[in-house]
Amino acid sequence: MKEITTLWWDDTLAGIRFIDQTLLPTQYVIAECTTVDRLITAIKRLEIRGAPALGVAGGYGVALAAITCTGASSDAFVRAVRDEAGRIRESRPTAVNLSWGVDRVLARFLAATDATSAKTAALAEARAIADEDTLCCHAIGDYGAALLPDQCTVLTHCNAGALACSSWGTALGVIRSAVTAGKRVKVISCETRPLLQGARLTAWELARDGIDVTVITDSTAAHIMRTGKIDAVIVGADRITGDAVFNKIGTYMHAVCASHHDIPFYVAAPLSTFDATRSEQEVPLEERGREELAVMGNRTLIPDGVPVKNFAFDATPMELISAIITERGVVRPPFNISALLSRTAPNNEP
Repeated sequence: MKEITTLWWDDTLAGIRFIDQTLLPTQYVIAECTTVDRLITAIKRLEIRGAPALGVAGGYGVALAAITCTGASSDAFVRAVRDEAGRIRESRPTAVNLSWGVDRVLARFLAATDATSAKTAALAEARAIADEDTLCCHAIGDYGAALLPDQCTVLTHCNAGALACSSWGTALGVIRSAVTAGKRVKVISCETRPLLQGARLTAWELARDGIDVTVITDSTAAHIMRTGKIDAVIVGADRITGDAVFNKIGTYMHAVCASHHDIPFYVAAPLSTFDATRSEQEVPLEERGREELAVMGNRTLIPDGVPVKNFAFDATPMELISAIITERGVVRPPFNISALLSRTAPNNEP
């Protein structure tokens, strides 16, 4: 499989290049970003999306701020970069990787002794985040592949693939690693309303790699679970607290159905997605605009004046999770987030 690179730093551009995910699957376009404003727009419009990819984007965003910001004094320069970092951090509230990437690179920036070394350090740290993410995804893939039977059908929701990371993917990384190991894996991809990340992105990725994939409507999932056609469900995550997994809206519904039908429900995510400081009730759930539900192309789908609720994420209680697949191994209940984050060595518990 030829790996997809989702976003990267281009020295010639002095900025970020990334795949514009809003145009897939019909157009493959590499976009350019040389300002923080453009990056924030890309994040809000979901040109760049997916928790690990947002962590990489957040890191590169601070590096971009360090290169583009100016100030009459050293203090003014630092304040300007801090302000830009804050704007990036707040551009999407639910996915924890974004703030994690911003804060990690900002800390390196602030530790430098002068402007030149601060810019160099910020970019080096951002690149390290991207490189580490790729290694994490491959480790997650290897650990997760061991959980799948030699022949199986896996259901997934939204897109937790290479497009949601720097490359390879988390949930789709497990599938890729299983296929690479010789396992015969078929994938059922939920379309994932309203922006169809499963239909547009997951199906595009897997078809590109020659992996057997079929798209279904979100509401079909329970039916095919009941008929015994699903062996496992694997999803990614945008934040994992001690009591819940936050992921694309609809994940909770699939977890309930999987539990009812005794189907293992796996979450694949790097440790950067874990949040030991908050509980479910303390995490804001992003709500997106009415137009995502009310309009499709040139057609209006909802009568004018009728309000909508367009949650981007939901929370799945930990009791519905069979296992969490991380770069340090597979973790099963009971889930102790603080203890997991303190581990320094792999711990595979299939």
